[in-house]
Amino acid sequence: MTEDQWKLLISVVHGEIPERPLSGFIIDSPWLPGWSGYSTLQYFASEEIWFEANRKAVNEFPEIIFLPGFWAEFGMCTEPSAFGSKIIWNEKELPYAEKIFDSLSDTVRLKLPDPRTDGLLPLVIHRLLNNQLKINKLGHQIKFAVVRGPLNIASFLLGMTEFMTGLMMDPERSHKFLESITQFSISWIQYQKKMFPSVEGILLLDDIVGFIGDDECREYALPYISRIFKAIDSQVNFFHNDAGGLISSPYLKEMGVNLFNFSFEHSMTEIRELAGPDITLLGNLPPRDILASGTPATVKTETVKMISSFNERKRVIWSCGGGMPPGVPGENIRAFVEAVNEMSSGNLNSEKDNQNLI
Repeated sequence: MTEDQWKLLISVVHGEIPERPLSGFIIDSPWLPGWSGYSTLQYFASEEIWFEANRKAVNEFPEIIFLPGFWAEFGMCTEPSAFGSKIIWNEKELPYAEKIFDSLSDTVRLKLPDPRTDGLLPLVIHRLLNNQLKINKLGHQIKFAVVRGPLNIASFLLGMTEFMTGLMMDPERSHKFLESITQFSISWIQYQKKMFPSVEGILLLDDIVGFIGDDECREYALPYISRIFKAIDSQVNFFHNDAGGLISSPYLKEMGVNLFNFSFEHSMTEIRELAGPDITLLGNLPPRDILASGTPATVKTETVKMISSFNERKRVIWSCGGGMPPGVPGENIRAFVEAVNEMSSGNLNSEKDNQNLI
């Protein structure tokens, strides 16, 4: 992310209306390897291929803010690997982390990882260190510390069924389990900040929050996620949950979130009503069925519909409902941006004038 893009992002999060509407996408290993002509395993195995894929994206679409920007990740496996999960690699598919516990009672054996030495974490850090000069020469900086959310990590270490059952049947052990993961997550974010002082934001990804009820969200998600977002002095607390977002949306502000990426199955209007006016929304075109599978004409038509149905320009970044999915062609991305610019520019001045009158 360039310094100008970061300043623009901050201004939007603070409630300013930009001169031009803002488009932004989460991009990582599901999309970048195939789009840039490499296999998934090549992308993970080679620092040079990883850098070239990210460089190609930022150069080809300079008008888009890509989040978090030059993301050094290994699919969903980075954090589970630090706890000892076995990682299964595939040539053309994302890697998978095997669980390490058979029951919640086994989690008493959990030992807090050291971000400096354990699992894939040192490789994440050194991938960025080894490429930092080249990233900076492109005018970009490392602005986000990234972590999978505590419920997400727990579901990998224990298994989804066992974890969800444990929340209902064994609250005491569930809290101890999540407390340990939260302590690790805080230390992991703080280590990223230490290694890269340019970091000023946190990206936390946790789809499991979308599978629990209101009581469970307040008990198991809110307290731990809010602490993680306080790990450093962060200007942008970015929460990604493209599973069900209706339960968690009313608690976003209390969690410390100020930027939210959510499922395309929820309308922008619906999430705005639940989350309130202080949360910047990143969305919300269907990622697979429209952005990846549609024609450029279809993408443009559906983007126009999306913008027309949400008559707001404040604290909005136009995107898809989730991360960039596999198979999205460049022409569809261009069609999206063209539609955003054409559709939104005519409404910006009038909204700014109205804002000045308040």
